[in-house]
Amino acid sequence: MTEPALNDPMLPMPFVVVENIKNNPDCTLLAVRPVDSSHLCLYKPGQFFMLYAFGYGEVPISINSDPSLKHSLTFTIRDVGGVTAALCALEPGDPLGVRGPFGNGWPMEDLAGRDVIVMAGGLGCVPLRPVVYHLLQNRKDYGRVSLLYGSRKPEAFLFNKELQIWKRHIDVRLIVDDPAPNWDGPFGHTTDLVKNLEIDKDNTSVMICGPEIMINLSADKMLELGIPPQHVHISMERNMKCAIGQCGRCQFGPDFICKDGPVFAYDKVVERLLDIKEV
Repeated sequence: MTEPALNDPMLPMPFVVVENIKNNPDCTLLAVRPVDSSHLCLYKPGQFFMLYAFGYGEVPISINSDPSLKHSLTFTIRDVGGVTAALCALEPGDPLGVRGPFGNGWPMEDLAGRDVIVMAGGLGCVPLRPVVYHLLQNRKDYGRVSLLYGSRKPEAFLFNKELQIWKRHIDVRLIVDDPAPNWDGPFGHTTDLVKNLEIDKDNTSVMICGPEIMINLSADKMLELGIPPQHVHISMERNMKCAIGQCGRCQFGPDFICKDGPVFAYDKVVERLLDIKEV
């Protein structure tokens, strides 16, 4: 069996669609497998792949699979343009190109023995889903685990069935910006979910992904609670094009988000985060 390291990182590998599921009104979950059945789909939580829709182009999409599954990949895709619309329209049996994985991923190896707080806003839950799977599958290796997940509206939450399962094993807290008549949970911002959260500031690591304003507010809140910035990790989902640090599209000061990120310790980027705007 071969690992997914690419001889040519610019050459997409042939994959085929296995399943197309509507995650919510805006997003589609696409499950794919390699045409070469001997190919192992190995990656780190937090990495991303470039998905190529033949005739349309390619886009970077975060992996959201269960990392223990080695023969398939799943992606959650929002239809926001020509390429993503083409990907969302793929049906089982349709081909696509996949290259990757790219990026550094979440520092899972540094979390052992520590409490873990996972903070997600909107689609930020996508690159954090493999993290939750890893934490659950290795539960004895970690202390307290909390998932704080905010969404615009109740119907925009992703992975609803899994959220109910995860609640049996870890602390899961949900919040919405715009409550609906059928919503009986809290409303506000993701940072509001830290209220009454028991935190050991010297033994807690935090992983955050979502809109940049949510990332800033959440990271600053963690710092207010005494968690050192080197233990607060963020994933920056800025616009990437080549995935190998050559085109400059995602340059962020001295770093390229596609190559040096997308995950950064907050202390490494906090001074740049508000000053350098996305292209």
